[in-house]
Amino acid sequence: MIYEYKTRGTCSRKIILDIEDGVIKSAVFEGGCHGNTQGISKLVEGMRVDDVIARLEGVDCRGRGTSCPDQLAKALKEAKNL
Repeated sequence: MIYEYKTRGTCSRKIILDIEDGVIKSAVFEGGCHGNTQGISKLVEGMRVDDVIARLEGVDCRGRGTSCPDQLAKALKEAKNL
């Protein structure tokens, strides 16, 4: 399943997810700090959706109340509920 999520409160604008049988095949960020978002994407490939949500939900960037990792967790939650 391909799922696109429009981020809120971060430098990245969108996250494009490819999920199969509860496992992340790919996560691509549009915008944001390229090295960091590329690193996050590589780290979560092959991980179970629930494990990534548990690890990344609530990560804060500079007092914004969210971050690219937190937005990834939110995107995964939405995708999971479809």
